[in-house]
This record gives sequence, C-alpha cells and structure tokens, in this order.
Amino acid sequence: KLIKEQYENLIKLVYLGNWMINAIHSGAEDDEQIQKYNDIDKNIFSFAKEAGLEHYIEYEEKFKKFFPTREFEEDSELEQYREDYDDEVFWQELADRLGSRDFLRQYGEKAIRKMARKERFLKEQEFIIKYEEKFKRDGLNNLEILKKIK
Repeated sequence: KLIKEQYENLIKLVYLGNWMINAIHSGAEDDEQIQKYNDIDKNIFSFAKEAGLEHYIEYEEKFKKFFPTREFEEDSELEQYREDYDDEVFWQELADRLGSRDFLRQYGEKAIRKMARKERFLKEQEFIIKYEEKFKRDGLNNLEILKKIK
C-alpha cells in the first residue's frame, strides 16, 4: 500500500528505469526490447486510475497496454533527470574512452597486461582525469576531429 505521492514517485522510477534500459530500442518491436521491464511498468501503470493519476497513465485499447500520457512524459522533473543522465554519461564515456585510448597508446597492450590491477587502474586514471578536467573547463570548444569525415 502506497500513498498517492509514493505511487507517483514509483511510476516515475519505473518509467525512468525502463527508459534507461529500453530507450535505445525505441521503435523496435516488443520482442526486441527487454520485455521483463516492459511487463513491470505495465503492472505498475495499471493502478494509475485507482490512485487518481489517470492524467499520467492511460490505457490504449488498440494496443491493450498502459502508456504514459504526454503530460507525464513532458514533466519537467523527468526531463531534467533524463538530461542530467545523458549529459553525465556523455562526458564520462568520452573521457573514459579517450583516456583508455591514450593509455593504450602510451604503454602498449603487452606492457599493460603485465601491470598489476592497481597499477593499471592508477595509470589509466591519470589519462581519464586529464580529459575530465579539460571537458569540465572547456566543454567541446577545443575538441576537433583531425581526419576528414567522408
């Protein structure tokens, strides 16, 4: 049993969790998405009307499924969480991948394999941290592709 506010927060959590897992499959058929999470959100969403939150979740007879309404999906709180998540993942992945690339270039695969786990981690982190600091300071302003893209 949840109070209305707790249930509203639960549907937001379920929605955001399923969005994180399945958004990369948007437009795909259900069987291409990770169905077990789609099933959870269907179950949780099915109680929206009973909880007085039918303005957030609606049932589509055509599909025999519950869907978030436009009002729900455009909720500024949810939009901010998605933007913050995307932004953090973008910068972290960019720094990690460039740092790992430079680490490999500096030491070579053979030498890296011989390193102890802690040594490898610390040396690789030096490269990653440089990128994190650079991106925090300059964003994309000084990032350039040196080869022409065909």
